[in-house]
Amino acid sequence: MENKDLGFMTAHEFLKKYSSQKKRITTGSKSVDQLLGGGIETGGITEIYGKYGTGKTQFVFQLCVNVQLPEKLGGLSSKAAFIDTEGTFNPLRIKQMSQALNLDPSVTLRNIYYKKALSLDDQKKATNNLKELVERENVKLIVIDSLINYFRSEFHGRKDLFRRQQELKKHLHVLNRLSLTENVAVVVTNHVMDIPDNLFEKEAVATGGHILAHTPISILHIRKAGNTKRIIKLVDNPYLPVGEAAFIITQEGIRDIPY
Repeated sequence: MENKDLGFMTAHEFLKKYSSQKKRITTGSKSVDQLLGGGIETGGITEIYGKYGTGKTQFVFQLCVNVQLPEKLGGLSSKAAFIDTEGTFNPLRIKQMSQALNLDPSVTLRNIYYKKALSLDDQKKATNNLKELVERENVKLIVIDSLINYFRSEFHGRKDLFRRQQELKKHLHVLNRLSLTENVAVVVTNHVMDIPDNLFEKEAVATGGHILAHTPISILHIRKAGNTKRIIKLVDNPYLPVGEAAFIITQEGIRDIPY
């Protein structure tokens, strides 16, 4: 029988390809990196959700700096793109994090491509332009802080819920396809809803419903455990166990807790 290429590969071939292509970006904390199998991975979407003030934006700032490090130090010697929907971007904070790693702040900031999205349409246009930016500028990290902001503000009530979820699904498809075809890390932050778990405590649940919950390769939840201490939980990942790690947010950035 004539051997024809039917478009399939063996699982062994896939593993070899996967292992050679998959890269990781250090978070700045060894304990968090260990939880994540080495750091934030390329080739997929990572969702980070938590309440206001838990450090989600600080976390993605650190990733924008760390991706520029050489691979031997946990980076990818690459650049980052940052889509800001809430006015959270702070170049002075990134400068601090850069100096703490003995990087030239002016170079670090030049290696981060920033876009302030003023509406959902603006956010979608920026997302559609990412592919060209990734190919042209060696971008290996894409951050959207936050993903869901304009979806919540521009679609009101239950009557718009179906349309909102369909638009969110299309948006995620663009991001997921980009992460896979270009082997980049896409990191999105998200808000939470408080859902009563029992009479005495509440469980934080990410917004976006099942469509968002089913798309990321990793889902992380950050919560406060003091003024600077944070607990990050790996809520879901197809091949890593659920678990938690602790870190602190210092003037230098995301770091391990000194013992």
